[in-house]
Amino acid sequence: MISFNYETDFKLSNEDKIVTWISAIIKNENCQEDEINYVFCNDTYLHKLNLEFLQHDTLTDIISFDYSVGKRLQGDIFISVERVEDNAKDFKVDFETELHRVIIHGILHYCGYKDKTDTDKKIMRNKENEALLVLSKML
Repeated sequence: MISFNYETDFKLSNEDKIVTWISAIIKNENCQEDEINYVFCNDTYLHKLNLEFLQHDTLTDIISFDYSVGKRLQGDIFISVERVEDNAKDFKVDFETELHRVIIHGILHYCGYKDKTDTDKKIMRNKENEALLVLSKML
């Protein structure tokens, strides 16, 4: 079950379609959906988590806590809406595109994809782009 929680005024306008999309990507990756919670927040909220749990004193757009067991995906994904807005401007894409990329990025990590090396980053970006294409056909 995928749920969305809000620690900020932001709210997804199309939750049902996003859930359907995420579920389709999980299935396409031969994984099973369990409890996945998204929390949309601001920079301050996410920075505090970054310090407390990862000992990183930096701003970030996403932190995911993966509780998956094998291919059964579970976890909490925290997304800073402020960071996504800034990144969208920096990358010269619209906010929704960047938001969707970050939303699926956390899921792809749960599916086993990494992004520490250049090769892994390229694979992750290709998977994100494939997922965004699936979403564009659904909307």
